Amino acid sequence: ARTFGFMRDKEALQAKGLALGASLENTVVLDEEGVASGPLRFDDEFVRHKIGDLVGDLAVLGGRVRGHIVAERPSHAGNLELAKTIRASARRGGDGMVDITKIMEYLPHRFPMLLVDRIVDFETGKRIVGLKNVTINEPFFQGHFPGHPIMPGVLIIEAMAQAGGLLLMDVIDNPEDKVVYFMTMDNVKWRRPVVPGDQLVFELEMLQFRRHVCRMKGEAFVDGQLAAEAELMARIVDR
Repeated sequence: ARTFGFMRDKEALQAKGLALGASLENTVVLDEEGVASGPLRFDDEFVRHKIGDLVGDLAVLGGRVRGHIVAERPSHAGNLELAKTIRASARRGGDGMVDITKIMEYLPHRFPMLLVDRIVDFETGKRIVGLKNVTINEPFFQGHFPGHPIMPGVLIIEAMAQAGGLLLMDVIDNPEDKVVYFMTMDNVKWRRPVVPGDQLVFELEMLQFRRHVCRMKGEAFVDGQLAAEAELMARIVDR
């Protein structure tokens, strides 16, 4: 999708050293009567070009954006301001990385049932993002299934729940003296198999927290594709 501009602006732009490489082949040129440079490549070529601008400008973030963006009359300057706002918001919300050593201080689970390797982002009392690297050395692959290894779906949800437990531990006093018991799991769905070599990314959002009982929404992704989802309810109790 080509860039576009008005014929009347050509001389003024080139006098400023801009649009020097513009031609009728690489630019959609408009005059008072409409498109002056021949037929459009696509009916929505103008829209496609602006979407391409937006995607390219947001690439300065250096990471993926999971969201729905509605662009009304976008410009490069506006797109870059949006990128700055997203980056600043991420810095405010992300409370840093938690490694496996710190995870083991909060979770009572140990091998082979400790299923969270790292926390890469969390917003206190609101959300958490955790990782599980799935390797062929996982003991459950010996029987599930020989010659066709697939991570059991219940363990995907267990790993999700452990990440959710870490989210809860951050909002209570003396978390090392507490443990999280999950009470219900609703709307559980598995979307794709998880196999050796995959990295599971768990994203959990706290929906409600009252009197040591929490309800949260969890999703598990592999390569950006939804692998599993569930709504979880848990209670915090003394160890």
